[in-house]
Amino acid sequence: MTETLRVCELFYSIQGESTRAGLPCLFIRLAGCNLRCSYCDASYTWQEEGHLMQVAELLAWVDATPGVMVEVTGGEPMSQPGTVPLMRSLLAAGRSVLLETNGSLCLEKVPDGVGIIMDVKCPGSGMAASGLAENIGVLQQRQLRGCRDEVKFVLSSADDFHWARTYVETHRLPSFLPVLFSPVQSQFPPAALAELLLASRLNVRLQVQLHTLLWPGLTRGV
Repeated sequence: MTETLRVCELFYSIQGESTRAGLPCLFIRLAGCNLRCSYCDASYTWQEEGHLMQVAELLAWVDATPGVMVEVTGGEPMSQPGTVPLMRSLLAAGRSVLLETNGSLCLEKVPDGVGIIMDVKCPGSGMAASGLAENIGVLQQRQLRGCRDEVKFVLSSADDFHWARTYVETHRLPSFLPVLFSPVQSQFPPAALAELLLASRLNVRLQVQLHTLLWPGLTRGV
């Protein structure tokens, strides 16, 4: 493989988010992002150019830890042309593969074997207008083909909750894929989100970032 990617960091940790939370996972964090979310926990990817690595080099790093799923994250992975070839190569190597994406770029080319975790940006992020509307249709079609995708909302306030609830109900998201609500813990207490969820009867999953509980204060390599 001659494709190259700008890599911010590589690490082995516990998956802290998504329906796969708690499982060991290899993370390939790519450099660069097209958004500037107010609460971003990986803002170091915005300016870091990263170091260039070929897909073959990344596969060799993954091969050193057999049998573990791999997440490609960022930054925004879909902003790099080499991301799709990387995911195809990981699938060909027999890995379970996740893609964490902000949903602002088209997801049609993501291989069916990859589990997409699409982050829908709420107003509190300052980036609510960034979402690519056609990606909801892409996810619907992928579900019909048996893909295991999911959508998450990071909420910084009760206003974000009500916005996300309207979005979820408008697109009837729980009818075709898992939906997760995660609080920005420094701004929105998890218990407050729990109360809103219970009162709303909304069929979504509350999720607190597991890695922030396991390694409080650490921002890299977890």
